[in-house]
Amino acid sequence: MQDFYLPYLINYSQPVAEDIVIFCVAVLTAILVSAEGQAIVATLLGDARRGATDRLHFNVFMHMSILGTLSFFVGGFGWAKEIDVDTKRFKRFPRLFLALIRLSGPMANLLMANIAASLAWILGKWDFEDKVFTTIVVVNVSVALYSLLPIAPLPGAAVLEVILPSWKKFKKVKELFYKVGPYCIVGSFLVIRLTRWDGVSAITNPIVLSISNFILKF
Repeated sequence: MQDFYLPYLINYSQPVAEDIVIFCVAVLTAILVSAEGQAIVATLLGDARRGATDRLHFNVFMHMSILGTLSFFVGGFGWAKEIDVDTKRFKRFPRLFLALIRLSGPMANLLMANIAASLAWILGKWDFEDKVFTTIVVVNVSVALYSLLPIAPLPGAAVLEVILPSWKKFKKVKELFYKVGPYCIVGSFLVIRLTRWDGVSAITNPIVLSISNFILKF
């Protein structure tokens, strides 16, 4: 398995059509898996719905967030449109259940990375040179790890729902946090790419690389 330059981004100075297509496939896969993973866990925990437009339709384009998708091309990771969760359906520990639902997205991405790695291994046994599944592995691992950052609208921000108090004043702060968060993420990584500063990637990328290599070699 080859080592990757991380974050896995398209070389915009010398774009290759094949790399762009493969990257887009990996992005769509990561978005779909993250969103539907949350939807499945929400349903299992008790928030079951019939005819919900954001649940279990496996239409990736309905799960795409504009800024979340843009983040993939700027930062190498992104997020899906947030799945609506009705915490009133949970009789106990509603905030804890909400956090579990959100964090099931990154867990689903890790599961997808393992499935893709298995397919890459099978192709390798038949002497097929694979690039699609290895890219899916790296992108999904990147999404899983970066999603744990406690910044809205990333799933990791749901942990704050459990830790912080549910005051009315805090609700206004949370609403502002969720509105400003996506722009802060995209803007920060755009500055990072333009200035060639590592930023948080100096910590996260070695972990992404280690996990990706481990999964693909295991």
